[in-house]
Amino acid sequence: MEVQRYVWEGAIPLQIHLHESEVTTLPSPPPALFLAPRIGYLPLLIPLIKPHFAATLPPGIDTVWFDYKGLPLKWYIPTGVLFDLLCAEPERPWNLTVHFRGYPNNLLIPCEGEDSVKWNFINSLKEADYIISGNCKNVMHMSQPDQVELWNSVMNGNLEAYLRASSKLKFGIIEDEYTMKMDLRSQKSRKTTGEADMGGQMKTGKIPVRLYIWSVSEDFEDLEDMPKIDSWDKISYINRPIEIYREEGRCFTLHDALKTLIPEFLTDKSLIDEESFRVEGEDEQLVLSEEVSSNKMAAEGREISCQSVESSCTSGAAEIKLVRIQGIEPKLEIPFSWVVNNLKNPEHFLHICVCLKFAQVNSYDR
Repeated sequence: MEVQRYVWEGAIPLQIHLHESEVTTLPSPPPALFLAPRIGYLPLLIPLIKPHFAATLPPGIDTVWFDYKGLPLKWYIPTGVLFDLLCAEPERPWNLTVHFRGYPNNLLIPCEGEDSVKWNFINSLKEADYIISGNCKNVMHMSQPDQVELWNSVMNGNLEAYLRASSKLKFGIIEDEYTMKMDLRSQKSRKTTGEADMGGQMKTGKIPVRLYIWSVSEDFEDLEDMPKIDSWDKISYINRPIEIYREEGRCFTLHDALKTLIPEFLTDKSLIDEESFRVEGEDEQLVLSEEVSSNKMAAEGREISCQSVESSCTSGAAEIKLVRIQGIEPKLEIPFSWVVNNLKNPEHFLHICVCLKFAQVNSYDR
């Protein structure tokens, strides 16, 4: 619960500039400063941003969109994921440019403000429901008031209201090996169902995962030297459900999850050379970095599979240069169940940003 609260309270300081082509007054308006919730979406900030620049806008119909260093930002990707993906070396404040004209329809699917974002959220929730339950009945059978409460909880960053509303979906949580291990230490006499099942290999249900991969060929030591992303063609998306498999005495780790998601490119040598987290050990710790603060989208390629990554890279193992989830750069031996339970987004997808280094990266033909 404490980690979830960190995630829900996490925010990114934004400095929003109006594009120079839309400035009609002198002097130019000052940038707008906001704290953007990590779990939110950029279009939800428009009611705050528009009044700040209203006096200087040219006549016309507002079609609001954002860019970062000339790259149009995909509005349906959560703000925190965009930041993790595009700012390898975190930029604070994050300088974005807002446009009220000239919507790039060839690059972005249409957005009609909050209604589009809500529609995207509910569709992503249905997609997660299908992965977890095998159908969308949990979401489809939610009452209208419950759907409204769920959406408002996301809009307002209210974790308690969200937990109350989302509990009606009956998705449950993944059994967390780390928490179970602590319980085993403190209450060794208690025999839980999880303990009884540890004798053999078992698996949980499927987990919705969205993997964002950018590939590089140049080596680098510091994040500030990482090649910048200046085109969405350099990002491959993988929507691939994953199951947690357990063996006696061994956790299914983030290391294992990544190898399952992209086995085409990851071998043991491409990941950290450390022993996996083990349940019966006495000295293991979860080590995180210091900073913890949908539709189908077929039109824009969210359905792109590993084949897209494969077509852009030479064959062979890749080296993981960076993994970031909710602003955290976790150790790869962390139990994946802990990651899912604590770091997934409100629509029940776990968003993982990964930078892979290949010996050579070919340009996309798309």
